[in-house]
Amino acid sequence: MLPEIRLDGNLDVAALSPLFRGMLLALSYAETHDGIGLTPAGAMNRKFVHWAAVSFQWPGFGDADLYSVNKVLDQSDMPPLWPVRDLLQRLKFLLRDKKRLLASKRGLEFLANPRPYFNFIAAQYLYFHVDEGEEAREVQERMPLWKPLLERLEIEADHGCSPNELLRALNPDLAHMSDVEIFLKAWSLKMDLKYGYLRRLCWLGLLYEQREDRDSIQDGVYHKTPLWSACLNSQQGVQPGVLLQ
Repeated sequence: MLPEIRLDGNLDVAALSPLFRGMLLALSYAETHDGIGLTPAGAMNRKFVHWAAVSFQWPGFGDADLYSVNKVLDQSDMPPLWPVRDLLQRLKFLLRDKKRLLASKRGLEFLANPRPYFNFIAAQYLYFHVDEGEEAREVQERMPLWKPLLERLEIEADHGCSPNELLRALNPDLAHMSDVEIFLKAWSLKMDLKYGYLRRLCWLGLLYEQREDRDSIQDGVYHKTPLWSACLNSQQGVQPGVLLQ
């Protein structure tokens, strides 16, 4: 069974969740600008992508970050736009009309009262969203690992943990490995942990990654946010065994 996401308390969810904030802002833009313009290939146009880079305040993907490596910004240059657009369209908050994405009646209801939608959006994104470059099969294969991972993070992310520390805690076969050995022998496991699980938790706003230098290739340290405690009950009783393989 997948862990339940249930928001309690009066936290400012849009301030804490980049994904939720991005969905609200994109939908608001569509409503106030007569839609989000699309390129002939169907991507969000550069005018909107520039606006999103400035307005979303997405950690690591602000306009300064993105323009440091791109002269102009296309949708593909801002990876967070993939889940924002996918969820807005899949939930029918945005509807495509020829060359535009338009806010739907349901989308306007979400804009007017977004908080009740958070639990459903969170579960859809964490457990079912197929990211760019992924296959549905990969998302399906991750499902059994969500519960033990969140249980472990309840302990490890309380004081901060790196991906390598988390890998060792989850998989006894890796417990003896150094960081170099993990790089050489468990690279694919580590990448799946970082981008299939940890990045989703950060983009949803349940974790944040602390990095000394955003441009560094070194791993950051992951910590729980206030939204974690407001959404997930404390998990106990972690069972031993190989949880990532």
